[in-house]
Amino acid sequence: MKALITGATSGIGKAIAAEFSKRGISLILTGRNVNALQQLQHTLPVPVEIIALNLSENQAPFQLYEFCQGKHVDILVNNAGFGVYGRFSETALEEELELIQVNIRAVHILTKLFLQEFEKRGSGKILNVASSAGFLTGPLFSSYYASKNYVLRLSLAIAEELRRKKSRVSISVLCPGPVQTGFNDRAGVEFRVKALSPESVAREAVFGLLTGKRIIIPGMMIRAGIAVSHMIPEELLARILYHAQAAKNPQQGLQENIDKHRTTHDHTENHFKIFNNFFMQNTK
Repeated sequence: MKALITGATSGIGKAIAAEFSKRGISLILTGRNVNALQQLQHTLPVPVEIIALNLSENQAPFQLYEFCQGKHVDILVNNAGFGVYGRFSETALEEELELIQVNIRAVHILTKLFLQEFEKRGSGKILNVASSAGFLTGPLFSSYYASKNYVLRLSLAIAEELRRKKSRVSISVLCPGPVQTGFNDRAGVEFRVKALSPESVAREAVFGLLTGKRIIIPGMMIRAGIAVSHMIPEELLARILYHAQAAKNPQQGLQENIDKHRTTHDHTENHFKIFNNFFMQNTK
C-alpha cells in the first residue's frame, strides 16, 4: 500500500507518516520544508518519495496530483493547514485568502481528484484532518473554524454518498482537540486540560481510517466537550468561545488591538483546551 500525506513535516502529519511506516505502508510526503522532507525520507523505514510544494499556490494541488500519477496511491491524507488569529475586521485579508487556499481549496481539489480515481479503481481511503473546531463557531479564529466546518461537512456528505452507492472507497474525518506542540510556550499560556501527543492522535487516526470509521475524535474529554457543546444555544456558545480565544494570551487577548499571528495547523488545535478550561470553570 502507498499513502500520500500533505503537511507531513511536523505534528500530526509527521506522526501519521511514522504510524503508516510501522505498518509497512510506503509514502509520498509533501510540505514546504525541503530539509524536513529529506530527513523523513532518510529516517523512515519504508520507501518514501517527497515533493516540496506550497498548497496555497493555485497550481500546487494539481501538481501534486500529477506527481502521484502512475504511483498507485491507496490512501490520501489531507493534513496541511493553518490558522489566523484576531478579530475578523482586523486580520490580514491576504493571510485569510491563503488559509482558504490551503485549508479548503487544496483539500477540496485533492479529495475530488483522488476520490474519482479511487472509485474508478474500486478501492482507496481518504483521511481529511479537520478539528474539534469543525463542530463550533470561533470568534477571534473565525476563518480557521469556518474552514474546519467546511472540511468536516464536506467529508461527511461524501461519506454518505459513498455509503449509499455501497462503494468500496471510504472517507474518514479526523477531529482532534489539543495536541502537544510548541504553541503553548510561544503563546505564553498554560493549559490545565491535558493535551494528547501527536503520536497517540496518529495511532487512533490510522486505526480509524483503516477500519472505516467515519468521524475520528481522539480523547474522551474532547468527545465529551463536543457532545456538551451541542446542548448550548449557539449565541451563548459563541460568547463562551470568544472569551476562551481571548484567554489564549491573557496579557493581550482582550486588548482593543489584538496581535495577529499565524500558527501551524497542529498548534491551532490547542484552542480547544481553553474552551474546555473555560467551560468547566463556568459550569461548576
